[in-house]
Amino acid sequence: MKSSIINANSKNETLIRELYRIAEIQDTKGFVDLFAEDGYFWDVSAGTKYYGEDIGKTVDVYATAFPDMHRELYDLYVLEDENTVVVELSLNGTHKGSLQLPSGTIEATGKTMQTPCCDVFKIENGKIKSFHCYTAATIMLGQLGLF
Repeated sequence: MKSSIINANSKNETLIRELYRIAEIQDTKGFVDLFAEDGYFWDVSAGTKYYGEDIGKTVDVYATAFPDMHRELYDLYVLEDENTVVVELSLNGTHKGSLQLPSGTIEATGKTMQTPCCDVFKIENGKIKSFHCYTAATIMLGQLGLF
């Protein structure tokens, strides 16, 4: 895992690395607690924004569908002057449970995925103000055998 651009191990980078660590251990409350009170998570490919406690739904949904979910971080770009962190990563796991998406539920296929993703975070006062998640949904659905 690489860190790029200014000030490696800055507070902003540390916050985002902690968010991924908490997602890995499927700690939904801990995940939500890293967001500002008015912060949000936008699942761009699904077209859905989550606020408040609902932010944790994404951790729960993916933990159910992919109990072995692992997020492999490739590059982190820390833009300190803009309180922005951009992460290139992949979402990896075996589809062993129902995947509940806003458009419907996909029953377990038993197939594995290694789906490219790009996450963009804005940080304010040490908390996540916004998290825009750009998952390559068509690649994921293809890997699950739906295309």
